Amino acid sequence: MKKSTKAKTMATKAATRPRKAAKTKEDVHVRMEQSATPPQSTPGEGGRYVYGIVQAKEPVTFGKSGIGGSGELVYTVNYQDIAAVVSNTSVYIFDPTRENALAHEHVIETVMKNHTIIPMSFGTVFRTDDDIREVLKSIYPSLKDVLHQMAGKLEFGLKVNWDRDQIIEDIKRDDEEIRQFHQEIIRKHLQSTYLARMQLGRMIDKALAERSITYVREIYEALRNVCVASRDNQPIGDKMIMNAAFLVERDREGEFDSAVNKIARKYGQRLKFKYTGPWPPYNFVNIRLKLERVAAG
Repeated sequence: MKKSTKAKTMATKAATRPRKAAKTKEDVHVRMEQSATPPQSTPGEGGRYVYGIVQAKEPVTFGKSGIGGSGELVYTVNYQDIAAVVSNTSVYIFDPTRENALAHEHVIETVMKNHTIIPMSFGTVFRTDDDIREVLKSIYPSLKDVLHQMAGKLEFGLKVNWDRDQIIEDIKRDDEEIRQFHQEIIRKHLQSTYLARMQLGRMIDKALAERSITYVREIYEALRNVCVASRDNQPIGDKMIMNAAFLVERDREGEFDSAVNKIARKYGQRLKFKYTGPWPPYNFVNIRLKLERVAAG
């Protein structure tokens, strides 16, 4: 999915995978599931696409940029002092096409300029505003708590990669035991070259794992004091050693930027940092509304 907010890339080269993420000062991840069964629809009847939840006592509009390509107005459906951000739609099932995903993301980015938004899963649709209010009412205390915890906070993503082959060469040069063993294999043309190389490979794999853990720990430690919380996600591919999300106070974004750039400079060309955001707290809030699929007639 294309990221339309800022994406910051800092050069370096990188590799394997982190073990466990360092714990931050507080655990703010919230998981909540709520069942809701919308009434049956009739042919041609519209619905309400829900983008997320915000704190709002009065109705708010966000321009005509609703999903579906017809320029529907994005507005709030309010219950007490919270509200769902929605737009009208003529369909209930949205395919996760690039166009639809970008439209969903664009609305969320627009809202988060001035509001803390708790994002909903792509494709969440209700039949009417009243149905939405009923759900807001049923989970109001939980939503209030989540909005309070996430107020004034933004999410940033950080992926760190390395060039595994280059790191192996560094290890062969820097690790005395590995360096000597490798030179012995080359110098003596040992008859048991296969077994010797297997042993060398195990030594290198161990050194790679240790170096990866060290790098990841140092990165988390460098960012600990400028974020509220962090989450460690599964690295993607063999070159990635870190795939993390950080929750940051909005007014400390500059400090977090500086800290990321500082740690990136420290590692020079050894690691490659890809830094993205700001985003809503996707990795720190998981609100799933279990909706029964609506029959079309």
